[in-house]
Amino acid sequence: MAERPKIGVGVFVVKGGKILLGKRMNAHGDGTWSLPGGHLEMNEEPEDCARREVMEEAGIKIKNLSRLTFTNDIFEKEKKHYVTLFLRSDLDSGVPAVMEPDKCERWDWFTWDDLPRPLFMPLKNLKKECFDPFKD
Repeated sequence: MAERPKIGVGVFVVKGGKILLGKRMNAHGDGTWSLPGGHLEMNEEPEDCARREVMEEAGIKIKNLSRLTFTNDIFEKEKKHYVTLFLRSDLDSGVPAVMEPDKCERWDWFTWDDLPRPLFMPLKNLKKECFDPFKD
């Protein structure tokens, strides 16, 4: 069977005009800043994946989910190909914590106009498209 792209889900968790980003470790994109998220599972709705991944990774609950856009992300060095679906949500409850210390160094809040570097490829690709998660 031929290889096919995987589906990733990236979640803009919004609080007070800022978004939550984590510094990746031990995976493709090691050392880059990324939205919480992960792989879409078989028969799973993107919103359910977003809730599950944000809870697994950061230990927080989200609400008011909406679908935004997608990127086509080809990681040449790692020989990986993802289509990344982006959703926006509001923080519902909790304080972000590193729930997977082998995958994430830390979480922090950033404004869209002042993001840390380097960015994980899907987020970098969104910036190239002049996408703004705060505009409808």
